[in-house]
Amino acid sequence: MSAANGNLVRVQGVDKVFRRGSEEIHVLGGLDLEIPKGEFLALMGPSGSGKSTLLNLIGGLDRPTKGAVEVGGQRIDRLGERQLAAWRARHVGLVFQFYNLIPVLTAERNVELPLLLTHLSRAQRKQHVETALGVVGLGHRTKHYPRQLSGGEQQRTGIARAIVTDPTLLLCDEPTGDLDRKSGDEILALLSALNREHGKTIVMVTHDPHAAARAGRILYLNKGQLTTTPVE
Repeated sequence: MSAANGNLVRVQGVDKVFRRGSEEIHVLGGLDLEIPKGEFLALMGPSGSGKSTLLNLIGGLDRPTKGAVEVGGQRIDRLGERQLAAWRARHVGLVFQFYNLIPVLTAERNVELPLLLTHLSRAQRKQHVETALGVVGLGHRTKHYPRQLSGGEQQRTGIARAIVTDPTLLLCDEPTGDLDRKSGDEILALLSALNREHGKTIVMVTHDPHAAARAGRILYLNKGQLTTTPVE
Protein backbone atom coordinates (compact mmCIF):
# COMPACT_ATOMS: atom_id res chain seq x y z
CA MET A 1 0.00 0.00 0.00
CA SER A 2 1.20 3.54 -0.72
CA ALA A 3 0.94 4.72 2.87
CA ALA A 4 3.17 1.88 4.04
CA ASN A 5 6.12 2.69 1.80
CA GLY A 6 6.05 6.46 2.35
CA ASN A 7 4.20 7.32 -0.86
CA LEU A 8 0.97 9.17 -0.26
CA VAL A 9 -0.05 9.05 -3.94
CA ARG A 10 0.54 6.24 -6.42
CA VAL A 11 -0.66 6.45 -10.02
CA GLN A 12 -0.12 3.25 -12.00
CA GLY A 13 -0.56 2.66 -15.72
CA VAL A 14 -3.11 5.44 -16.10
CA ASP A 15 -4.67 6.22 -19.46
CA LYS A 16 -7.13 9.06 -19.93
CA VAL A 17 -9.15 9.31 -23.11
CA PHE A 18 -11.72 12.01 -23.81
CA ARG A 19 -14.36 11.46 -26.46
CA ARG A 20 -15.59 14.27 -28.69
CA GLY A 21 -18.26 12.77 -30.91
CA SER A 22 -16.61 9.89 -32.74
CA GLU A 23 -13.12 11.28 -32.05
CA GLU A 24 -10.94 9.93 -29.24
CA ILE A 25 -8.43 12.32 -27.63
CA HIS A 26 -5.67 10.47 -25.75
CA VAL A 27 -4.37 12.79 -23.03
CA LEU A 28 -2.47 10.42 -20.72
CA GLY A 29 -1.02 7.05 -21.72
CA GLY A 30 0.34 4.44 -19.30
CA LEU A 31 1.39 7.13 -16.84
CA ASP A 32 3.09 6.21 -13.54
CA LEU A 33 3.70 8.59 -10.64
CA GLU A 34 4.55 8.29 -6.94
CA ILE A 35 4.34 11.25 -4.56
CA PRO A 36 5.84 10.85 -1.07
CA LYS A 37 3.95 12.23 1.91
CA GLY A 38 5.02 15.81 2.61
CA GLU A 39 6.36 16.53 -0.89
CA PHE A 40 5.86 19.80 -2.79
CA LEU A 41 5.64 18.73 -6.45
CA ALA A 42 5.32 21.04 -9.47
CA LEU A 43 3.86 19.78 -12.75
CA MET A 44 4.85 21.67 -15.90
CA GLY A 45 4.28 21.22 -19.61
CA PRO A 46 2.68 22.90 -22.62
CA SER A 47 -1.03 23.72 -22.75
CA GLY A 48 -3.05 20.62 -23.47
CA SER A 49 -0.37 18.26 -22.14
CA GLY A 50 -2.69 16.89 -19.45
CA LYS A 51 -1.40 18.65 -16.32
CA SER A 52 -4.83 19.63 -15.02
CA THR A 53 -6.23 16.26 -16.06
CA LEU A 54 -3.63 14.50 -13.91
CA LEU A 55 -4.37 16.88 -11.02
CA ASN A 56 -8.08 16.07 -11.32
CA LEU A 57 -7.39 12.33 -11.29
CA ILE A 58 -5.27 12.62 -8.13
CA GLY A 59 -7.99 14.70 -6.47
CA GLY A 60 -10.82 12.34 -7.39
CA LEU A 61 -12.48 14.96 -9.60
CA ASP A 62 -12.21 12.65 -12.61
CA ARG A 63 -11.62 8.95 -13.21
CA PRO A 64 -8.97 7.26 -15.36
CA THR A 65 -10.01 5.44 -18.51
CA LYS A 66 -7.59 2.72 -17.44
CA GLY A 67 -5.16 2.18 -14.56
CA ALA A 68 -5.12 2.79 -10.80
CA VAL A 69 -5.08 5.93 -8.64
CA GLU A 70 -4.28 5.29 -4.99
CA VAL A 71 -4.12 7.93 -2.24
CA GLY A 72 -3.19 7.01 1.32
CA GLY A 73 -3.50 3.34 0.48
CA GLN A 74 -7.02 3.69 -0.94
CA ARG A 75 -7.96 3.01 -4.57
CA ILE A 76 -10.04 6.11 -5.22
CA ASP A 77 -10.76 5.07 -8.82
CA ARG A 78 -12.86 2.23 -7.40
CA LEU A 79 -15.07 4.40 -5.17
CA GLY A 80 -18.72 5.10 -6.02
CA GLU A 81 -19.80 8.70 -6.62
CA ARG A 82 -21.10 9.29 -3.08
CA GLN A 83 -18.06 7.61 -1.53
CA LEU A 84 -15.78 9.69 -3.73
CA ALA A 85 -17.52 12.95 -2.81
CA ALA A 86 -17.15 12.12 0.89
CA TRP A 87 -13.49 11.17 0.35
CA ARG A 88 -12.76 14.48 -1.43
CA ALA A 89 -14.41 16.45 1.37
CA ARG A 90 -12.09 14.81 3.92
CA HIS A 91 -8.85 14.59 2.00
CA VAL A 92 -8.56 17.20 -0.78
CA GLY A 93 -8.06 20.97 -0.69
CA LEU A 94 -8.29 22.77 -4.04
CA VAL A 95 -6.70 26.10 -4.98
CA PHE A 96 -7.75 27.64 -8.30
CA GLN A 97 -6.23 30.26 -10.60
CA PHE A 98 -9.30 32.51 -10.44
CA TYR A 99 -10.03 31.96 -6.71
CA ASN A 100 -13.65 30.73 -7.20
CA LEU A 101 -14.91 32.79 -4.25
CA ILE A 102 -18.63 33.50 -3.90
CA PRO A 103 -19.04 37.30 -4.25
CA VAL A 104 -21.98 37.65 -1.82
CA LEU A 105 -20.15 35.88 1.02
CA THR A 106 -17.51 37.38 3.30
CA ALA A 107 -14.04 35.87 3.53
CA GLU A 108 -14.96 33.89 6.64
CA ARG A 109 -18.16 32.55 5.04
CA ASN A 110 -16.27 31.52 1.88
CA VAL A 111 -13.73 29.68 4.01
CA GLU A 112 -16.47 28.00 6.05
CA LEU A 113 -18.13 26.40 2.99
CA PRO A 114 -16.23 23.04 3.04
CA LEU A 115 -17.04 22.67 6.75
CA LEU A 116 -20.78 22.71 6.04
CA LEU A 117 -20.32 19.14 4.73
CA THR A 118 -18.96 18.02 8.11
CA HIS A 119 -20.61 17.28 11.46
CA LEU A 120 -18.82 20.14 13.23
CA SER A 121 -20.88 22.48 15.39
CA ARG A 122 -21.18 26.15 14.49
CA ALA A 123 -18.68 27.06 17.22
CA GLN A 124 -16.22 24.44 15.98
CA ARG A 125 -16.59 25.68 12.39
CA LYS A 126 -15.91 29.24 13.57
CA GLN A 127 -12.71 28.11 15.33
CA HIS A 128 -11.49 26.24 12.24
CA VAL A 129 -12.19 29.26 10.02
CA GLU A 130 -10.35 31.65 12.36
CA THR A 131 -7.37 29.29 12.45
CA ALA A 132 -7.22 28.92 8.65
CA LEU A 133 -7.52 32.67 8.02
CA GLY A 134 -4.86 33.27 10.66
CA VAL A 135 -2.47 30.83 8.97
CA VAL A 136 -2.77 32.74 5.66
CA GLY A 137 -2.41 36.13 7.36
CA LEU A 138 -5.99 37.36 6.90
CA GLY A 139 -7.24 37.33 10.46
CA HIS A 140 -8.00 41.06 10.09
CA ARG A 141 -10.04 40.68 6.86
CA THR A 142 -12.62 38.09 7.92
CA LYS A 143 -15.67 40.33 7.35
CA HIS A 144 -14.56 41.63 3.95
CA TYR A 145 -16.21 40.57 0.71
CA PRO A 146 -14.13 39.40 -2.29
CA ARG A 147 -14.60 42.75 -4.07
CA GLN A 148 -12.96 44.46 -1.06
CA LEU A 149 -9.88 42.23 -1.24
CA SER A 150 -6.85 42.46 -3.53
CA GLY A 151 -6.07 39.60 -5.89
CA GLY A 152 -3.46 38.28 -3.50
CA GLU A 153 -5.86 38.46 -0.57
CA GLN A 154 -8.54 36.66 -2.58
CA GLN A 155 -6.09 33.87 -3.32
CA ARG A 156 -5.12 33.71 0.34
CA THR A 157 -8.81 33.33 1.14
CA GLY A 158 -8.96 30.53 -1.43
CA ILE A 159 -6.01 28.81 0.25
CA ALA A 160 -7.63 29.21 3.68
CA ARG A 161 -10.76 27.54 2.27
CA ALA A 162 -8.57 24.73 0.88
CA ILE A 163 -6.84 24.03 4.22
CA VAL A 164 -9.75 24.60 6.62
CA THR A 165 -10.60 20.87 6.70
CA ASP A 166 -6.93 19.95 7.28
CA PRO A 167 -6.81 17.95 4.02
CA THR A 168 -4.38 15.18 3.15
CA LEU A 169 -3.57 16.77 -0.22
CA LEU A 170 -3.41 20.37 -1.40
CA LEU A 171 -3.91 20.59 -5.17
CA CYS A 172 -3.12 23.92 -6.82
CA ASP A 173 -3.99 24.68 -10.46
CA GLU A 174 -1.99 27.74 -11.63
CA PRO A 175 -2.34 29.42 -8.20
CA THR A 176 -0.29 32.47 -9.23
CA GLY A 177 -1.51 32.70 -12.84
CA ASP A 178 -3.80 35.68 -12.22
CA LEU A 179 -1.46 37.60 -9.91
CA ASP A 180 1.34 40.13 -10.34
CA ARG A 181 4.83 38.94 -9.43
CA LYS A 182 4.86 40.42 -5.91
CA SER A 183 1.49 38.91 -4.97
CA GLY A 184 2.47 35.66 -6.68
CA ASP A 185 5.67 35.47 -4.67
CA GLU A 186 3.69 35.98 -1.45
CA ILE A 187 1.36 33.10 -2.39
CA LEU A 188 4.32 30.86 -3.25
CA ALA A 189 5.95 31.69 0.08
CA LEU A 190 2.68 30.76 1.81
CA LEU A 191 2.49 27.43 -0.03
CA SER A 192 6.12 26.73 0.86
CA ALA A 193 5.36 27.44 4.53
CA LEU A 194 2.32 25.15 4.46
CA ASN A 195 4.54 22.41 3.06
CA ARG A 196 7.54 23.03 5.31
CA GLU A 197 5.91 24.02 8.60
CA HIS A 198 2.57 22.22 8.42
CA GLY A 199 3.68 19.13 6.48
CA LYS A 200 1.15 19.58 3.69
CA THR A 201 1.61 17.47 0.56
CA ILE A 202 1.21 19.87 -2.36
CA VAL A 203 0.84 19.23 -6.09
CA MET A 204 0.98 22.42 -8.15
CA VAL A 205 0.31 22.83 -11.86
CA THR A 206 2.07 25.87 -13.30
CA HIS A 207 3.39 27.35 -16.54
CA ASP A 208 5.80 29.59 -14.63
CA PRO A 209 9.37 28.29 -14.05
CA HIS A 210 9.75 30.91 -11.29
CA ALA A 211 6.80 29.34 -9.44
CA ALA A 212 7.93 25.78 -10.12
CA ALA A 213 11.34 26.57 -8.62
CA ARG A 214 9.69 26.82 -5.19
CA ALA A 215 8.75 23.14 -5.32
CA GLY A 216 10.95 20.33 -4.07
CA ARG A 217 10.59 18.43 -7.36
CA ILE A 218 9.55 19.39 -10.89
CA LEU A 219 8.10 16.96 -13.41
CA TYR A 220 7.17 17.74 -17.01
CA LEU A 221 4.26 16.27 -18.94
CA ASN A 222 4.86 15.54 -22.61
CA LYS A 223 2.73 13.40 -24.90
CA GLY A 224 0.93 11.78 -21.99
CA GLN A 225 4.10 10.83 -20.11
CA LEU A 226 6.10 12.34 -17.26
CA THR A 227 9.77 13.26 -17.53
CA THR A 228 12.33 15.06 -15.39
CA THR A 229 13.58 17.15 -18.32
CA PRO A 230 11.83 20.24 -19.74
CA VAL A 231 9.76 19.85 -22.87
CA GLU A 232 11.36 21.54 -25.89
